Amino acid sequence: MRTAAALILAALAGAALAQGRVLPDPTKPSPEGFKPHQLPFVTPKDGVAREQYRSLPFYAVILKSALPCAAAQKERAEIQPLFPANKVFAQLVDCGDDEDSIRYTNVKNDVGFIAVYGGDTPEQAQAVLAKAKETGRFPGANLRRMQAVLLYP
Repeated sequence: MRTAAALILAALAGAALAQGRVLPDPTKPSPEGFKPHQLPFVTPKDGVAREQYRSLPFYAVILKSALPCAAAQKERAEIQPLFPANKVFAQLVDCGDDEDSIRYTNVKNDVGFIAVYGGDTPEQAQAVLAKAKETGRFPGANLRRMQAVLLYP
């Protein structure tokens, strides 16, 4: 029989390992708190204090790398119509007064980028990569397996 303390610890461990489902459809509104340049994902609404919360792993097609803040919202918005079913997102780090609460794994935090959601599988991601290269606008496009990370204040 498990003690109450053991059950609480098990619940906390499960909560720490939980990850949110990515919401990659650009035609659907993002959940409250997500900015237009961020890849939204389901976050907990349980009131538990935590330092961060991660999305489930996914594949992204990195379309363009840039200096921090150089991957501008305007350019991201101009690229979005090329991928009507996949969210185009950008990492904007330390860009003025508006601190970004989302970071991405498997990329340098001091480099900006514009990427498009590639899918959950390598096959889906390869198809999005091929589409990106077909445009002729992103010759250096490449795949990354990553997670979005929400940093709590």
